[in-house]
Amino acid sequence: MKNTDVVVIGAGPTGCMLAGELAAAGRSVIVLDKRDAPSPLSRAFGVHARTLELLDARGLADELVASGAPSPGLKLWRGAELNLAGLSSRFPFVLITPQRNVDSLLERHAREQGAEIIRGITVTGVQQDGDGVTVRGRDTSGEEHAFRAAYAVGADGAHSAVRQMIGQPFPGKAVLRSIMLADVELRNPPDSIVTVNAVRDGFAFLAPYGDNLFRVIAWNRRHQVDDSAPVERAELRDVIESAMGADYGLGAVRWQSRFHSDERQVPQYRTGRVFLAGDAAHVHSPAGGQGMNTGIQDAANLGWKLAAVLGGADDSVLDTYHAERHPVGRMVLRTSGTTMRMMTLRPWVLRKLRNVVVATLLRFPPTGGAVAKTFSGIGIRYGHRTGDSVLVGRRAEDIPTVAGRLHEVLRSGGFVLITERDVAVPSGVHAVTRLGDGPALLVRPDGYIAWAGDSASDGWRVALKRWTGRMPVTA
Repeated sequence: MKNTDVVVIGAGPTGCMLAGELAAAGRSVIVLDKRDAPSPLSRAFGVHARTLELLDARGLADELVASGAPSPGLKLWRGAELNLAGLSSRFPFVLITPQRNVDSLLERHAREQGAEIIRGITVTGVQQDGDGVTVRGRDTSGEEHAFRAAYAVGADGAHSAVRQMIGQPFPGKAVLRSIMLADVELRNPPDSIVTVNAVRDGFAFLAPYGDNLFRVIAWNRRHQVDDSAPVERAELRDVIESAMGADYGLGAVRWQSRFHSDERQVPQYRTGRVFLAGDAAHVHSPAGGQGMNTGIQDAANLGWKLAAVLGGADDSVLDTYHAERHPVGRMVLRTSGTTMRMMTLRPWVLRKLRNVVVATLLRFPPTGGAVAKTFSGIGIRYGHRTGDSVLVGRRAEDIPTVAGRLHEVLRSGGFVLITERDVAVPSGVHAVTRLGDGPALLVRPDGYIAWAGDSASDGWRVALKRWTGRMPVTA
């Protein structure tokens, strides 16, 4: 029996992000994955602004941005365009980069922070009691292993074994079958911007990696086959040409796959001492490229809360993971599903109406800005208690302080108190002074505001005790 604070099942981007968060907070964590080596596949390809901000707060974003191609927006069905350049973020774009780049970055970070990642272990049992969780598994030679932890997290994907072992249902429905996925070379590519178009019998989605290499998502209503069926180059070219009006000089197909799209979400993200995150908790259509991003953001929310409770905070802090992230998952299912249904409209009149209405709404600044915030994750906010400032639960912008940008300050880990300009920083908390005007803010490790007000009051101390179990003493 090997003992640790937390066992994470699944070494994908969600699992490795979570492991890095826990290890950076000083907690022991073991990650188990059934694969002997990291997957070479890159199902996901887009990293949104909010995810990049979280990675920036860990010192990882600049390296990832250098590995891909920023796209300042999306071109949608002839005439509609979603502009991301106006986002109030250091990252006003969607970064197009293969998932394997995200995977390797987060796995390396987790290991550097002290997480132990064990590959080749298939989990065969998850049993919990009042004191902890026992996770059992079998390695590739058939040898049995057991791990004992205070908590366990299933981050093992859409076909999660952990979800089944703890008896969590996965209600929902199938949306589309036989979606083609490929990385291709285009000799005469479109603009360096994500381009989408849908016609009566299919759609195509092109995302530029750079150097004339593109990720393609395509769907052919007239050819619905099993996921195991190969993607023929001729069919891929025909769908691109039908949807886009040109095949853009389709060259080599470097990688291809076929998959189906479901919309599903577990009713509860927490079952006692076991939690679900990422695709183990929610799956949805690929429209918007939200899956990997939502999982990484799940991990950023859960990681510091597990560390806080292990350090003495009240167990109720862990209930806020479901309370905050389940509505986000539900919103992603709704918005991505709506987008997919718009892409697969068949009647000519409805498609024409879609083109006109969407283009008009996106050109209207309030609507276009709101859609950009939702798409990028910048607009995600959590609830707050009665009597709290309306700022509580909102994402903290990258505020300039005397110690650097907020995301640079957050790299030290833990909560950060930003005091008003020209106010002496208090003791008992990591505190910095803002350079501009504005109220004092207590910022959580995941970059959301836990309290806002006058730093001379005890409000921030009460909020910090609620989340961490520790009441800072006035000097």
